Amino acid sequence: MKPHHTRDIMISTEQIAERVESLVSEMQASCQSDNFVMIGILRGSFIFLADLARHLYQHCVRTRIDFMTLESYGSGTESLGEVRVVKDIRMDVAGADVMLVDDILDSGRTLTFATKHLLDKGARSVKTVALLDKPSRRVLPFEADFVGFTVPDEFVVGYGLDYDSYYRELPYIAKVTFTD
Repeated sequence: MKPHHTRDIMISTEQIAERVESLVSEMQASCQSDNFVMIGILRGSFIFLADLARHLYQHCVRTRIDFMTLESYGSGTESLGEVRVVKDIRMDVAGADVMLVDDILDSGRTLTFATKHLLDKGARSVKTVALLDKPSRRVLPFEADFVGFTVPDEFVVGYGLDYDSYYRELPYIAKVTFTD
């Protein structure tokens, strides 16, 4: 791991909490279904999905929850653009209204692939929610239905996002600054 620090907080714990609550208000109409399912893309989405699900429950939205793990091929930090399923959902989503939850939308490859994958499994509808959006990194023309925050092209950690499997537990989003 390269020398770095994470002292630069970009989005505070309080800002995240406020935005999750307002996102739930925005999402509520899309979550009214007798067959509503939330699918988190692991690993980064787990904290965000948990907070969304708890807030939706407070608004009388009941959901089933499952997870999938996707992987992009490539060396270093750059993807070659190929996405594959490492761990698929176990739940039958045929006829379900799915809310696909991801930590960050950058190239658009992961959410494009996952949306098609769930529709191919028979989901009636798939909506997407991303905690963070980095539109400057978009390769495919994909836009999430709901976005927590739009951020610049910085490497960030916290609230589920990691650097080499560290920092997921931070209650805020911090910029990783590499030092010499």
